[in-house]
This record gives sequence, C-alpha cells and structure tokens, in this order.
Amino acid sequence: MLDVSLLGTGGMMPLPYRWLTALMLRYNGKSILIDCGEGTQIALREKGWSPKPIDIICFTHYHADHISGLPGMLLTMGNAERTEPLLLIGPKGLTRVVNALRTIAPELPFEINCVEITENEQEFAFDGFRLKAFRVNHSVLCYGYSCMVDRVGRFDKDRALEQGIPMKFWSKLQKGEIIEEDGKKYTPDMVLGADRKGLKVTYCTDTRPTESIVNNAVGSDILILEGMYGEADKLDKAKENKHMTMYEAAKIARAADVPELWLTHYSPSLNHPEEFMGEVRKIFPGAIAAKDGRTKELNFEEECQ
Repeated sequence: MLDVSLLGTGGMMPLPYRWLTALMLRYNGKSILIDCGEGTQIALREKGWSPKPIDIICFTHYHADHISGLPGMLLTMGNAERTEPLLLIGPKGLTRVVNALRTIAPELPFEINCVEITENEQEFAFDGFRLKAFRVNHSVLCYGYSCMVDRVGRFDKDRALEQGIPMKFWSKLQKGEIIEEDGKKYTPDMVLGADRKGLKVTYCTDTRPTESIVNNAVGSDILILEGMYGEADKLDKAKENKHMTMYEAAKIARAADVPELWLTHYSPSLNHPEEFMGEVRKIFPGAIAAKDGRTKELNFEEECQ
C-alpha cells in the first residue's frame, strides 16, 4: 500500500485557503516528503500526520515556495525528540542551501545527510522502493521525481520442488537473494514468475513541457503536474516564466497514457481552478483540479479486486 497526499497546491505564496505545494508519500513505514514550502507543517497537521517520522525530503529546486518551510520543519522534528538521521535529496547546491537555512536551526538532535543529484536522470534505491529524479526545464536547475514500488513475480512452489531447491532457501530467494551452497547456485529467477505490476507516482512542478516528463510518467498510477495557469491568454506568460498551463499538463498526461492526472501549483491569481476543467478534460478526461489534502491509497492490483 502506498499513501499519496498532496499537502498543498499553491505556487509562489501561501494563501488562506491554499498551502504551498508539497507531496507526502508513505510506504511500508517510510515517509517521503517532496518539497517543503512555507505552511507545509500546518498542512501536515491538518492531515493528521506527524513530521517526526519523515525519512526523506526531496527538493525539486530551491525557489522559496519549495524549500522555505525546511528550517521550521527541522526544528519541529528536533522538538519531537527525533534522533534518527534525515536524508535530503536535491539538485546541486543542496548542502550550501541547507546550511544557509540552518542558520536559524543550528542545533538538532539528529544527523542530516545531503545527497546532491549529479546527472540528468538519477535513481536512488531504498528498502522496498525507488526514487528517480529527472531533469526538467525551469528558470533554475529543477527536477521531477518518480516513486516506484516494484513487485516481483509469484513464488512457484512446483518449480522449486522440481529443481530440488531446499525449502530453507525459499523465503530468501523470494526476497531476491542469491544463494550458493555445496557448489550449487540458486537464483530468484529459478523460483519466481514474471514481475508483477508495482506502484508508481510521478510528481513534477515548475517547468515547461519536456520529453523527460512524458518518458518518466509512463506507467504511473498518478501523475502530479503543475497547472499554473488556466486562463487561455496566459500561455505566453507561462513560456516566459518557464511554467506550464493546465492544458499543457493534460497533453503530457495523454501522451504518457496515465490513468489519473492531479493538477497542482496554481498561480495565486487562480482562485477557482475547477472552472477550467471542462476544457482540460477534453484533452485528458482523467484530469483532476486537486485541492489541499487530496489523498489516495494505492494498492497492488490483486488487492484491489
């Protein structure tokens, strides 16, 4: 099960009815936060979730509306007596930016580890899931992220018995381990069927449309993209500021053939994003004008039946 919660949907500045864009993912006891603008802590509290168990914070880029909430978040974690290390992932310059922000949060009871993205596409593997960062096209260095939960094939007891594989190795082979004993080598493919469909969420804000978004969104259960502007006359402004319109986001979702698109990162002038959804859904019927706190629980296919 993968919990997906879009904590805030605003761009540029928080509003009384809309916090700045931040996404929380929870899987198998791990919590991943992507972006941490001003108000993210309040959005978490409104959701009823605690910041203490956050294991990883990823940043798309270092504009204030995506990272200015970090010092307060760190202090809150410290006040909650957190001692476990915290991993931060972001574009080049992460260590410098975090150290500058920590001027007002200098003493913490836990270690912070910064990992800077060095490639146009870079993958990070964790216990049970992967994060992939991919470069997009904004006015500063910026990345989107895909979170992927892989699922191996079913264990085939008959194949294991036919090949004489000792039962004591079955569980380890199911977990992907390779075992050697008495000159014999046992590999997971000897007892597992084809990989089954896993879970995937792709998140990207602050960019012009790029092929990298389409390519990385393929296979996603949910695609979350900025819909900065809905007004028909804002395309030139979107191009100038390296942002995206709702209609451009819808075309990306259509090209990637995803089942669901959540729009986010609205301009402060966009008071009612849902007003534009009629035209947006003509391009991509699965588009949703997401509101703060929108949440969905993703389950593996067999569990949904």
